[in-house]
Amino acid sequence: MAQLAISKARLFLIAAVVVLLSIALRLFLPPSVSSSAQLSTSDEAIERGEYLVIAGGCISCHRGEEDEESFIGGLALETDFGTFFAPNITPDMETGIGSWQAEDFLLALKHGRKPGGSFYYPAFPFRAYAGLSDQDAVDIGSYLMSLDPKANSVPDAQTPLWLNRWAMAGWNLMADISEVEYEAFDDELVERGAYLARNLGHCSECHTPRNSLGILDATREFAGATLGEDVIEAIDAAAMEEWTAFDLDLFLLLGLKPDGDFAGGDMNDVIEHNTSKISDEDRAALAAFFTRHNASNEAQ
Repeated sequence: MAQLAISKARLFLIAAVVVLLSIALRLFLPPSVSSSAQLSTSDEAIERGEYLVIAGGCISCHRGEEDEESFIGGLALETDFGTFFAPNITPDMETGIGSWQAEDFLLALKHGRKPGGSFYYPAFPFRAYAGLSDQDAVDIGSYLMSLDPKANSVPDAQTPLWLNRWAMAGWNLMADISEVEYEAFDDELVERGAYLARNLGHCSECHTPRNSLGILDATREFAGATLGEDVIEAIDAAAMEEWTAFDLDLFLLLGLKPDGDFAGGDMNDVIEHNTSKISDEDRAALAAFFTRHNASNEAQ
């Protein structure tokens, strides 16, 4: 009986080790991505990628402090968890992404992983980009690799000792647990708006509140947030109740609110570099998505 008890204990220990190793592998090993994906030098792919980069507002974070028209990085983002610096995403071989392949863009944009396998901090909105199609992610890469390489060495993130990149494995696990599955829309315009708002445009990154670990509270999507000393307005159904689709379309184009006031702060930058430059159809899609609950729109 004693030997049977010892055997059971050993089996339990082995099973526990196997489970822990499986969890560790899932947390730390880079996920599999399409090995057939290829960056393209075609005009069509590069043009699509350029548009996606505009719609994603990439220049707002990745521009240089003095060179605001290039993606050389270096802008600092001050947060409660440290200071993060946007990287150089020009194809410079030494300080940028010159060695990246299509798989690297898929890993970075959709999984928050660096080419070497380590983790990006969530100052980079990879959890929103996780919903991008593979084709959109690769086209973004095709465009970025078509740019002129520019050397600009960017400082490493300044974080507490306990908050190293490998700690992001646990953070991602907790973020996975807190995620919710959003409804799909039969209306193609609204569905396109959802893709732009939730994924490519990553509106939640600023407009959705976070918990003490910096994880988005998906149950309060677009309910407004506080980032440092900045209060970010809510853009959920309650906040947009009095807005028509036309009102929001005009706001995204010109920054003009229904009351005659204009957008201020960081939203000015979003409108200048992002929403005013996307197609009329995509701006209408965003407006349809954010005002989908409004009776005034249902009557139109």
